[in-house]
Amino acid sequence: MATATRAADNGRMSPNRAEQPPAVRPLSDYGVPPAAALARVRGFAEAMVRRRTVRDFSEKPVPEGVLEHALRAAASAPSGANRQPWRFVVVTEPELKRRLRVAAEAEERVFYEQRAPQEWLSALAPLGTDASKPFLETAPAVIVVFEVHRGPQSPRPYYVKESVGIAVGLLLAALHQAGLATLTHTPSPMRFLNELLDRPAEERGNLIIPVGYPAQGATVPDISRKPLDEVVVWR
Repeated sequence: MATATRAADNGRMSPNRAEQPPAVRPLSDYGVPPAAALARVRGFAEAMVRRRTVRDFSEKPVPEGVLEHALRAAASAPSGANRQPWRFVVVTEPELKRRLRVAAEAEERVFYEQRAPQEWLSALAPLGTDASKPFLETAPAVIVVFEVHRGPQSPRPYYVKESVGIAVGLLLAALHQAGLATLTHTPSPMRFLNELLDRPAEERGNLIIPVGYPAQGATVPDISRKPLDEVVVWR
């Protein structure tokens, strides 16, 4: 009797116990020949290492369907408990982009003048950034990424920032593959985004991503990335 009771108690306490086995389906085909695998990943890496953050955008429109498919790739990202805790708001209306810029620059002026410690400002100096964010208005599209937390229509998520970070990485890669330039902008705090974009309280701003083609003559900071042997450990 005691053994049966312990077994029942253990079953109730187990966080992984399911009432029914999860539904499954066959895994889609992942296999490619080794030579093709190397060629694919090498080509992808060579494309991605050329990606740079761009702050000067052309008014040239994004081709039809590109943003939709890039967002489709982003929304395929893995997430904690498959809760998919992201929302992507695509802003293309000129007046709304203008208001977004005004609100973001107000927060940025406080950051640069009051909040940021000198160490942080010194780290930003080689990038040439300041409180002016014209790209929020000049880029043909701005994608505002929200984290979705628990709310009336959304269950409790898990590993929210990690999940959203993976989705954003896929989004940036997809847009770069389409020949588009991007920038990741993080004004802080970002609560103004909820009112501006009419989003519920359980959604919290994570990133603002202007998207488009670089302006004619656009430049980027003359910086380099760490060599691979500084960031990879083989064991």
